[in-house]
Amino acid sequence: MNAQPRRVENIATDRGVIPQYATGVVEQPWSSYTREDHAVWATLFERQRALLPGRACPAFLEAQRMLGFAADAIPRFDTLSRGLRRATGWTLVGVEGLLPEAVFFEHLASRRFPVTWWIRRADQLDYIAEPDLFHDLFGHVPLLMNPVFADYMQAYGRGGLRAQRQFGAEALLNLTRLYWYTVEFGLIREAQGLRIYGAGIVSSKGESVYALDSPAPNRIGFDLERVMRTRYRIDSYQKTYFVINGFDELFAATQQDFAPIYPRLAGTESIPAGAVLECDRVLHRGTREGWPEGADA
Repeated sequence: MNAQPRRVENIATDRGVIPQYATGVVEQPWSSYTREDHAVWATLFERQRALLPGRACPAFLEAQRMLGFAADAIPRFDTLSRGLRRATGWTLVGVEGLLPEAVFFEHLASRRFPVTWWIRRADQLDYIAEPDLFHDLFGHVPLLMNPVFADYMQAYGRGGLRAQRQFGAEALLNLTRLYWYTVEFGLIREAQGLRIYGAGIVSSKGESVYALDSPAPNRIGFDLERVMRTRYRIDSYQKTYFVINGFDELFAATQQDFAPIYPRLAGTESIPAGAVLECDRVLHRGTREGWPEGADA
């Protein structure tokens, strides 16, 4: 199989030029997955499951167990949806790939999580530019079993729809950064130490190690407005990781009214991805080891 998604156009964003895709919901073509497709899933699944104990937050690992994730075959969206509906009211919908913001927000606000139907090729195990089925299913879906995180995701979707209607492009950029530094690349403080919960980390072999073990990046306590002002990189591992004290903190931040925040941030200078500010709660100041010149931009 390994058919490529139908690209519609490219758009320029804070994170560079990224593709846009068809907006419709598609059925997961499960019977069309090849042995190679299932083998790619198995390789990635077994590699990450061996790596993540002691690195991923316990809620993530337990949710994967509850959903019945296994290496033997690509999971079925409808089977996972039944478990999610029982636990938190979420369902999965198949999509071609990245969605326009309005469509994405509408899905989240309705407790539907879009999952890309196609999986990367065997020669793309370590890197793929576009989110595929492994990133979406393995990385994003498990924490939708957590009631607090599930509510955070719905609140984020509702907030995105409101921002689009009332506050415009700069507010959407603020929200994109919030999603990036929490849902995709967030760390959480547990009793045992820092752990991963962001999907972009837990689905990546290299960043699962780098995010916790490398001395190079900053690790800074979560602050909503700080995060919403901070640029990020898509061409390298993250220069800064923001650390929450629990999913309740994340949900509480999203529950507040963002209407006064957007005007306050409007026109303020964005913060480079690798910068450390005097006001930051610094858990670890990165050594910047291995960063190319200008990498904190």
